[in-house]
Amino acid sequence: MRKSAAVSVASKPCSSRSSKSPLTAAKTEYLALLAELDRRRRTNLLATYTPYQRQAEFHAAGSVNRERLFMAGNQLGKTRAGGAEWAMHLTGRYPAWWQGKVFDGAVRLWAAGVTGEGTRDNPQRVLVGPPQQQAAWGTGMIPADAILQTIMGRGAPGALDSVVVRHGGGGDVQAGESVLSFKSFEKGREKWQGETLHGVWFDEEPPLDIYSEGLTRTNATGGITIVTFTPLLGMSDVVLLFLSAGEVERMVKG
Repeated sequence: MRKSAAVSVASKPCSSRSSKSPLTAAKTEYLALLAELDRRRRTNLLATYTPYQRQAEFHAAGSVNRERLFMAGNQLGKTRAGGAEWAMHLTGRYPAWWQGKVFDGAVRLWAAGVTGEGTRDNPQRVLVGPPQQQAAWGTGMIPADAILQTIMGRGAPGALDSVVVRHGGGGDVQAGESVLSFKSFEKGREKWQGETLHGVWFDEEPPLDIYSEGLTRTNATGGITIVTFTPLLGMSDVVLLFLSAGEVERMVKG
């Protein structure tokens, strides 16, 4: 009788247990911890904001001045300083080193640029995150865990109309909801009327009538205005508001 060619071979017993070594498991845990630390850093930039001298002086001046100007060259941290301060007022999260203006409760703030696109690409980006990547909203100066709601605008793609921000809720800071709205100069003075605000941030030099209207919005609250820009218009009316007669004379004489 012929034997079948199909002879079964005894197979080795297999284990259902993971063969991960302790070293591999430790490495995986370590990488997971690094990823979590990176996520926390990216979604809470405000916690790591450390101003350089001129930024610190700009912030500190808010303790005694309702109107402030940060005028400097490109890429010198003007918009970053404005965004960090606005995030502090919106959330009530003031760091231990803070010496500037402090609001005791939730606030209503505006942030504005020349155009809708300019507002989106500068103050909105710095405060909320990349405009075209909604999944990354919360990687700006406003911590991700403080953003309660975002309301889309009707203008430029990715532009926000407003953001509702959780204020306080920890320690002695009473919980509340702040509201941040985005504006532009191009809509004209009429679009700046009516609201009562705690603060207006002009991220670019505004026309004088827009600046005056924004300042008026803060009168009832004793609020603040901040202006951050690179001087492109020379000795403009808005710049002159912040200079003493002696400073103007020195600048004219060169």
